[in-house]
Amino acid sequence: MKALIQRVTSASVSISGEEVGSIGNGLCVLVGVAAGDSEKDVEYLVQKTIGLRIFADEAGKFNLSALDVKGELLLVSQFTLIADTKKGKRPSFTGAAPPDEAERLFNEFVRQCESSGLKVATGRFRQYMQVEIHNDGPVTIMLDSRDKI
Repeated sequence: MKALIQRVTSASVSISGEEVGSIGNGLCVLVGVAAGDSEKDVEYLVQKTIGLRIFADEAGKFNLSALDVKGELLLVSQFTLIADTKKGKRPSFTGAAPPDEAERLFNEFVRQCESSGLKVATGRFRQYMQVEIHNDGPVTIMLDSRDKI
């Protein structure tokens, strides 16, 4: 499971011109579910995401997490994060989890983020979406649950 995290001053997601989710200061998190991922991957990435110290303290150092600053979360499913680009020029998505399994694990990711007490907004699974972000910094970090020790 992968999460591409972008620190934002605001972000929103729209479908067919209709805004379906928006946040202020916080994190826009694109989430990709790979074949073989489980609830343990979800738990690991949720804890890393909400605890990642990428917000500045009074001294300007990255010492604060989304939990510390009461940041908001925009969570968007993104199967293309699982793309394999090793061969040729067309990405392969065969490593992505089947849609039903990916949706179940993405929904669990959302549920666990909501249980943190932070405001959570989402896009809609398996929909064509437009995501607008105002990247702050810019700060963009990739997390992969397969990197856990």
